[in-house]
Amino acid sequence: MNARAVPYHCPYCGDENLWPHEGPEGSVHGEWECRSCLRAFKVSMIKQLQRPALGSAGSGGTR
Repeated sequence: MNARAVPYHCPYCGDENLWPHEGPEGSVHGEWECRSCLRAFKVSMIKQLQRPALGSAGSGGTR
């Protein structure tokens, strides 16, 4: 995720009442708190996946 990407819904309750999380060390990029269900969570990207090649196994082709 880049600096502009923000979650739109809480992953736990689905509400939109999200705010940047302020922990003891201050605000950390990607940490959010839901003020509806009172949970804090972190959003981070692991890696970008490559698309499978056309015609490769598992592509859902015909038999």
